[in-house]
Amino acid sequence: MRSIIGFSLKNKFAVWMITIIVLVAGMYSGLNMKQESLPNLSFPYLSVTTVVPGAAPQGVIEQVTEPLEQRLQSVENVKNVTSTSMSNVSNINLEFDFGQNMDKAMSDVREAIAATTLPEGAQTPTISKFSINTFPVMSLSASGEGSLEDLTKIVTDVVQPALEDISGVASVQISGQSVKEVKLTFDQAKLAQYGMTEASVEQMIQASAVEVPLGIFTMGKSEKSILVDGGIVTLDDLKNLAIPAVPASAGAPGAGQGGAAAGGQGGQGANGAAGGATGQGAAGAGNGAGATAGIPTVKLSDLANVELVSQSESVSRTNGKDSIGIQIVKSNDANTVDVVNAVKDKADELKSDHPDLSLTTLLDQGKPIEKSVETMLNKALFGALFAVIIILLFLRNIRTTLISILSIPLSLIIGVLLLKQFDITLNIMTLGAMTVAIGRVVDDSIVDIENIYRRMSLTGEKLRGKELVLEATREMFMPIMSSTIVTIAVFLPLGTVSGMVGQLFLPFALTIVFALLASLLGAITVVPMLAHSLFKNGVKPGKGHDHEDKPGKMAMGYRRILSAALRHKVITVVISVVILVASLFLIPVIGASFLPEEEEKYTMITYSPEPGALLSDVEARALKVEEALLKDSDITNMQYSIGGSNPLSPGPSKGGLFYLQFKNETKHFADKKEKLVTDLQALVPEGTWSEMDFSGGVGGSTFSMSIYGDDLTTVGTAANQVAELMKKDSNFKKVDTSLSKTYEQYTLAANQQKLSQYGLTAGQVAMALMPQQQSKALARIQEEGKKYDVFVEKETATYGGIEDLGNVKLQSPLGIQVPIKDVVDVREGAAPNSIARENGRLVATVSAEITASNVAKASSDLQDKVDALKLPEGVEVSYGGVTEQINETFTQLGLAMAAAIAIVYLVLVLTFGGGLAPFAIMFSLPFAIIGGLVALWLTGETLSVSALMGALMLIGTVVTNAIVLNDRVIPKEQVGHTKRDPSHVVP
Repeated sequence: MRSIIGFSLKNKFAVWMITIIVLVAGMYSGLNMKQESLPNLSFPYLSVTTVVPGAAPQGVIEQVTEPLEQRLQSVENVKNVTSTSMSNVSNINLEFDFGQNMDKAMSDVREAIAATTLPEGAQTPTISKFSINTFPVMSLSASGEGSLEDLTKIVTDVVQPALEDISGVASVQISGQSVKEVKLTFDQAKLAQYGMTEASVEQMIQASAVEVPLGIFTMGKSEKSILVDGGIVTLDDLKNLAIPAVPASAGAPGAGQGGAAAGGQGGQGANGAAGGATGQGAAGAGNGAGATAGIPTVKLSDLANVELVSQSESVSRTNGKDSIGIQIVKSNDANTVDVVNAVKDKADELKSDHPDLSLTTLLDQGKPIEKSVETMLNKALFGALFAVIIILLFLRNIRTTLISILSIPLSLIIGVLLLKQFDITLNIMTLGAMTVAIGRVVDDSIVDIENIYRRMSLTGEKLRGKELVLEATREMFMPIMSSTIVTIAVFLPLGTVSGMVGQLFLPFALTIVFALLASLLGAITVVPMLAHSLFKNGVKPGKGHDHEDKPGKMAMGYRRILSAALRHKVITVVISVVILVASLFLIPVIGASFLPEEEEKYTMITYSPEPGALLSDVEARALKVEEALLKDSDITNMQYSIGGSNPLSPGPSKGGLFYLQFKNETKHFADKKEKLVTDLQALVPEGTWSEMDFSGGVGGSTFSMSIYGDDLTTVGTAANQVAELMKKDSNFKKVDTSLSKTYEQYTLAANQQKLSQYGLTAGQVAMALMPQQQSKALARIQEEGKKYDVFVEKETATYGGIEDLGNVKLQSPLGIQVPIKDVVDVREGAAPNSIARENGRLVATVSAEITASNVAKASSDLQDKVDALKLPEGVEVSYGGVTEQINETFTQLGLAMAAAIAIVYLVLVLTFGGGLAPFAIMFSLPFAIIGGLVALWLTGETLSVSALMGALMLIGTVVTNAIVLNDRVIPKEQVGHTKRDPSHVVP
């Protein structure tokens, strides 16, 4: 170690150059580091979503969810399989162990899905990963003066391509746009007149609108490429498509009489001559007369209304105008702030080029990151300023103060340089660690320069110049290194914490470790170099602030207090223990939470209509709410979407998502948001209004309880019992269960006796009432340079009530028509809006918001009450939400703290060569709790994960102080001082 210190003293200019190079490299790394809101968390979850249009929850679970669950449960390394079956959609979430290769998991899931047989009409299941990077970093709303069709054109042709060209943008997703397609609406009277069916005409369209490459044919002495082109290219081509006017029943060779019987207009021409004609226009196979006479045809436009129509999957409006949502997702290696700023610049450019286009920013993930960086820099500057003031008060020398505080920027910048090499982003955890580290990294330099300065000021000091600086630095190296290693050992166990907690706090720990190592390096190189440079002539005797000849007033006062404590050790220990125990009683008063909630001046409010509500009714309600919200003077921007899919609903939905931005000066924002939800619920009482939880499952105050069982009735009963219990508890509000929303359900119980009398079956009843499914695209045409799909408009049957449905008639084999009400018994009941399962068992969730500040106590008290309930047999209860997060996180961090204490003691034993001095040092740890708990109580903060991280830091700081103290006491004892001599620590 002497050689390193000696090198810095002999090569001061070289050390200066190295320091400058490191500072420049660190600043360059910091300016080019990726900036994110959170560390790059990888979640071992996959989601499988299957859309089944028109299916009820029970049908979805039986036909889609259960078959997929059986296959997916056998996928390798699957930990939990959770599913939710609702109208039109099945959503299955797969949880794997942390550390699982998710690319391989996705491949295995894809193979399992491919081996599953799904019902006709079910769309191909989609598989998606859950990652922080899959969320949009920015959301824009496009609106304009023209029609939605014009807006769609400019967004799809100009805005979307321009944003996709930005470096770092992975994808640009748009929603609410107007989509054009060709709709065929058949005229049933015309079809009947020509003896045709929809199916036969659809087959003719599909067979005609083809373009099939047949390959290479040899013709003469060369090869030619042959292509069959149906020639159906434009909308007019489709309208003029000639459909053979042959009844659907025709088709057998020589079926002349049958064809005539069903002929209708033009039937005689087709009689006999058509022979074996089919819907594809084949000529007769009999005497060849069909080919000569031809088959009468009719234009498609005579059979159906063919038109190019515009429609949108969802309704999106911003500030009272039709709009289109634009979501920007960045690539994994891109810098969030850079991408967001580039999108803003491009948006400004697009608005200047297109004056009628308005692009409103609704979501900006770059802004809070920039704010975090700004806050960190401000706190760092304030921290450094206070450090300067305190150091100056104690050292009472400007030069020693400057040497001490230089370690702050040097240590932090070296830490940033190392973080960049480890590909760790600049996020709230690393920034928080830097802020916390400010108070610790300066300690090493203070201890070092104080010892150098003290020895320079001693009248009896024999060493001078470089020898004095070298010896004074070497003298403090062991306590500095020990305290640094001990503090590093405090955070070392965080690397072993598994799951999301480990991923979240590992960057925090590494930042602290890097900064402390840099501080240690600076204390033995830069500090002695600067000390020798700034104190070339030493210090005049008597100038030292704490020399042994004449202690200061503060030192004398502390000596008197310390002498009294040493004379009354038992009393001192008893008083200390009493204060410690008393401080522990503050824990219930302080309360516990996961992470402190941040308050931003924006909110997202969700609307869930009652089961069975019509989309048209929901849209009308949304317009009513829009009118009311636009009158609120505090709201600056308001955008909402109705229908389609959204982050809260994986499939088609009738729900609404309202995004509201408020003025920065909006007062009492929490109360404002709560009142807003209450007012909306009063304005539109149908359905449920609620504020979206921005924590994304991390933190917040959401309490949830899962109730498992094998029967939906018993699970529902237990869920209602728990919900009623929570509603009576003032610590909870907005109590809800996943089974609270139900459809009015009518069960048509088949009367087998009556069905048999008419020769009917229950299957015929189901087929007669089965909703028409949307057909696949029949063809693809081109119009004005763009291609459009051709669909058949399916009529959806509507009924005024159950009586109308009962009047639907079935065709009996006996030749009579039988009303459905004559062969079924109608039973009224209710069906859940969604059905959830976990690992094959039914599960209902009871959720609520905890109003109490002590989240842990409120949830534990409720658990005791639930445990005392007499729940139905076979029902199990599991606690989740913030309660589960608190228990899991506090347990893991508690174990990390215990491991840290054990490692610290081991390091101290190795450092001091015995167990007694380390025990005395460790004995100081419990009493550090006193100040921490009192500070939380005085500031009104809760015992959160952030507070526990501060406690980890506190362990290192307390131990550091004790190490320095013991390192001074032991040498004093070796030269003859008694244990009760206060000059152990005060000269």
